[in-house]
Amino acid sequence: MDIDKVFKALGDPTRVKVLDLLHERNGQTLGELCEHLEMSRQSATQHIGVLEAANLVTPVWRGREKLHFINPMPLHEVYERWVRKFERQRLSLLHDLKKQLEGE
Repeated sequence: MDIDKVFKALGDPTRVKVLDLLHERNGQTLGELCEHLEMSRQSATQHIGVLEAANLVTPVWRGREKLHFINPMPLHEVYERWVRKFERQRLSLLHDLKKQLEGE
């Protein structure tokens, strides 16, 4: 996983909106996604390209239609690497504080 590409993709509100749209209804075409984006198809295609390069969106061709599906694995890998370890430390500190306050 190229974490720089993931953070770059997540750094733009339009790309986050595309991910939100796919989370609501996975497997949308470019036209369906454009209905909710205030931009040209060409601009939307560029944003989706960045998401594809980060492996956050996977295209699947069905006949002449190109459907876009969210791929949560890069997000999970970011969570595991950057969020979870901080969460574990915080929960440990809260547990220790609870024990101390309860006199254990």
